[in-house]
Amino acid sequence: MISIAPDTISDVIHRLAERPIKSLRSKVVDNSAATVGQVVCNMAPCEQNATMQSRSIAPVPRRDSRRSPACVEVPVKRSKRTPPHEGSVSGRPATGARRRTRQGDHAMSHDTKDVPFQKQFKLFAGFDWASDHHDVVAVDPDGRIVLELTIEDAAEGWATLREKFAKLVGQDLSAVAVAVETCNGPAVERLLEMGCGVYPLNPKAAQRYRERKSPMGAKCDRLDAWSFGDALRTDGHGWRRLQPDDPLTQELRILCRDEVQLIQQRTALVCQLKQALHEYYPAALEAFDNWVTVSSWAFVEKFPTPQVLVKAGKRRWEKFLHTNRLGRPERYDQRLEIFARADQFCGKQAVTNAKSRLALALVAQLRVLEKQLQDYRKAIESLFGRHPDNDIFGSLPGAAAKLAPRLLSEFGQNRDRFPKDESIQCYAGTAPVTRQTGKRRVVRIRHGCNKFLRTAVHLWANESREKCAWAEAYYQAKRGQGKSHACALRCLGQRWLDILWKMWQTGTTYDEALHMRNQVQHGSWVIQLG
Repeated sequence: MISIAPDTISDVIHRLAERPIKSLRSKVVDNSAATVGQVVCNMAPCEQNATMQSRSIAPVPRRDSRRSPACVEVPVKRSKRTPPHEGSVSGRPATGARRRTRQGDHAMSHDTKDVPFQKQFKLFAGFDWASDHHDVVAVDPDGRIVLELTIEDAAEGWATLREKFAKLVGQDLSAVAVAVETCNGPAVERLLEMGCGVYPLNPKAAQRYRERKSPMGAKCDRLDAWSFGDALRTDGHGWRRLQPDDPLTQELRILCRDEVQLIQQRTALVCQLKQALHEYYPAALEAFDNWVTVSSWAFVEKFPTPQVLVKAGKRRWEKFLHTNRLGRPERYDQRLEIFARADQFCGKQAVTNAKSRLALALVAQLRVLEKQLQDYRKAIESLFGRHPDNDIFGSLPGAAAKLAPRLLSEFGQNRDRFPKDESIQCYAGTAPVTRQTGKRRVVRIRHGCNKFLRTAVHLWANESREKCAWAEAYYQAKRGQGKSHACALRCLGQRWLDILWKMWQTGTTYDEALHMRNQVQHGSWVIQLG
């Protein structure tokens, strides 16, 4: 005789009893644009069924939610070897023991509070941001959609969002948790100012949550916001809440990142300048190797074409070299020889006339950009000097005045953000990623990381080789193992981050002698140096 699971029967009775009662919704859904219900019209029937059931007032569905409510599920008889949660009609617990992985492999940290995550907030909102508008869909702890709206990225739009949240949870918006697919930007700052709990979502994880709501690939902004909000409700206990840094650290981080972008723009302009000179002025590229220096730009301004250079004569060449401090003996005579034959191999007159104008325009932009970079460096040095952790990062060998502020701004001041050295190593991209299945095991570089911090650590590791003997020995040992230059620097940066994290946590500066004593005490290979 086949028996029906009691919990399945109760679910069926509960759903049948609630079918005619359509006025039980206690919340009015704000439909300022197309609703999620309109969105799912383009989905497959199985997707529509799952979507509409998730919006009903019934309790949170279990594994049989995708089946018709009229169907009665018959449990499968399990053998003794089957674990309790496999083959059961009732879903497995929402939380449970998870396999421990490397700290920092996921941008998550398990909530250790006694209060369940779903009871910490009254509203779970998904926020799909854009440049001029934002789509917001919010669900209650039971998974019912209680708010749908699209706001303009303006003062009126954000005031409307605050008003809608206040109607649902009261004036204290700390009961609202918001999932958003970014961790910085104006939208995140405004959500934090409102008092909401902001939970950044990794883009790859966001894609998987979309597929969970729409397996057939249907996509729209409202559907994305709904998938984010509902994912926060069900999986938010494993997400890390965004904790903003102090204003001084935020300003320093923004300045450092903007400086890096300006340097990248300068590099792009230099590449364009070198390409223009290659087409009509090869002698200039032969005479100067570094085109980031002001002296090379002055040469193009003083002698814009090969004909002007040859016509100027040796006396003016020598005056230019002495004025710009380019009189080193090993290059002085060679440059004079290059200047003398500059017009023997150059572009045609039409190309020279056109490209020389472009070269002068690029040099003018480079001079303006260099002036702005100098102002940025002064502002960064001023903020770095006022930061309470400047002595820690300022003591790092090889970091100097450029890299130390970048490292400090990315670390921040909140020590709880990186509870272990592995977390900052994963965040910086120095820790590798291991993919293992069966007998196959692949270790590769970590691409999902903070690109600004990874670049700063790479440059710092390279500069530290000239300051620390053990750093150079470690680098050479990795090269001896067949690793590339970039891989060896990444390994060295991994070791440096281990040291820096301990300094950052304890508030101590770097001491080379203390580090060497620790290496000897722990039996490190560093004792073989010297």
